Amino acid sequence: MRTIIKNGLIVNESTVFPGDILIEKGIIREIGQGLSDPDAQEIDAAGKYVLPGAVDVHTHMDLQAGPNRAVDDFYTGTVAAACGGTTTIVDHMAFGPKDCSLWHQVEEYHRLADGKAVIDYGFHGVIQHVNDEILQQMGEIAEKEGITSFKVYLTYDFKIADGDLYQVLKQAKKDGLVIAVHCENDGVVNYLRSYYKSQGMVTPVYHAKSRPGRCEAEAVSRMIHLAAMADDAPLYIVHLSCGDSLAEVRKARAQHQKGLGVETCTQYLTLTEKCYEDPAEGLKAIMSPPLRTQRDCEELWAGIQDKSIDTIATDHCPFNFGVEKQLGRNDFTACPNGAPGVEERLPVIYSEGVAKGRISISDMVRVLCAEPSRMYGLYPKKGVIQPGADGDIVIFDPKREKTITHDALHSAVDYTCYEGLKVQGAIDLVMQRGNVIVKDNEFLGQKGDGQYLKRGKSILAE
Repeated sequence: MRTIIKNGLIVNESTVFPGDILIEKGIIREIGQGLSDPDAQEIDAAGKYVLPGAVDVHTHMDLQAGPNRAVDDFYTGTVAAACGGTTTIVDHMAFGPKDCSLWHQVEEYHRLADGKAVIDYGFHGVIQHVNDEILQQMGEIAEKEGITSFKVYLTYDFKIADGDLYQVLKQAKKDGLVIAVHCENDGVVNYLRSYYKSQGMVTPVYHAKSRPGRCEAEAVSRMIHLAAMADDAPLYIVHLSCGDSLAEVRKARAQHQKGLGVETCTQYLTLTEKCYEDPAEGLKAIMSPPLRTQRDCEELWAGIQDKSIDTIATDHCPFNFGVEKQLGRNDFTACPNGAPGVEERLPVIYSEGVAKGRISISDMVRVLCAEPSRMYGLYPKKGVIQPGADGDIVIFDPKREKTITHDALHSAVDYTCYEGLKVQGAIDLVMQRGNVIVKDNEFLGQKGDGQYLKRGKSILAE
């Protein structure tokens, strides 16, 4: 099967140019002007951007979080991703049983995802305790499964202490692996949560107050220093949410620390703590870290402009507002943390970023496509339009306007944080390896067509 995409404006991270793309057997074979093939299907992209399929390296499909389970499994969640122009995800595994091996969750996640995902996918491992066996398994899993990144948490039930973190970073440096870290100061967060609850301050706004920006910034700084002590071990900061944390990143950048990657998420660029003001509706936006101020949003946009921030992900972790989120209606500490966003990311970032002049269209491709692929060993198979890359393509119409509504989205969750947001630009068509899987907001792909990706070495580990 051959397909030629004609007359579009092709966008990569540093170039925008008119041209045609020939895709054959799922791979981009040729890029040029005036391409023709009598046996090829032709798709006219005149007046539209032709983008690489977006890559979301921070999702939580089918996540078990205490007594609650995310409502998107690897089928519904990846359908939503596809309809939002994302053709590859790297999913963060949930915690497994206490004292389990690293292999336990690898096997569990293959059970959850294989045969269900509609787009290509990989996994990040998760470390919830540290001993010699765990350290050895990191390299084994990377070699056998292509899982070349592992996540640790500085808070929650399976937080990792500094001494163990140092060992993990040393091992990651030795094995060429990336350590992704959720950065919050556990002691202060838990003190504040207990304090507010004891004072009867239990509405959603106190979720934000109990996790102030400096709690994140302190933990970001600590991790940067620990990674530097471990001979610049590859470190990736997930969901950076505020200017205070960005300042710590910029210090490390100024000192030329190697192997540092930084991610923010759509919500931290576009939503603010005002979402918590309504005691009922505010439950929708309970996530960790919480939403911040408008000033923080603008500082993060500036961090994308100057490349202090490498990627924009989603931390897609949906719980139904009408069910699981209601557990927090009388106590924010009982509300499951997480919100949907895997489908909304590309349209919102284009509208709020590119259309409003905060970033260029090439900047958007850099942070949604190319850099996520480089950070996690997928480049140049993913994240770029060039010969030899997978034929993962998004045709995007910058002239169309639409309003985001839950009814038009595809996740299994019952709300969106962006309800009623008017956006400039809309997705016309999405291709995965040369096959049209979304057209005019209708999913046309097949359950199980997504391929598991054994990832290579991150640019952070080079």
